Amino acid sequence: MRSNVRYDLILMDIQMPEMDGIEAARLIRAMKEPWAQIPIIAMTANAFKEYIEQRKAAGMNAHAAKPIDMDELMEKLNVYLSA
Repeated sequence: MRSNVRYDLILMDIQMPEMDGIEAARLIRAMKEPWAQIPIIAMTANAFKEYIEQRKAAGMNAHAAKPIDMDELMEKLNVYLSA
């Protein structure tokens, strides 16, 4: 990642073609600051409790189920972007 770019939050799709979101989150969490502290919100249609726990264990901060409920997503964005 370019060092002169700053991100406030990552919306991470879990199912991606080359690397899944869990692996991507683990790699981000292993990076140096400030990358390791960027909030990550998982986005997926799979909302079973055990999968949500798996995502949090990988370093994701929150989960947004698809189809996206915009009010719920905005609440989560407000939590992590207002910090």
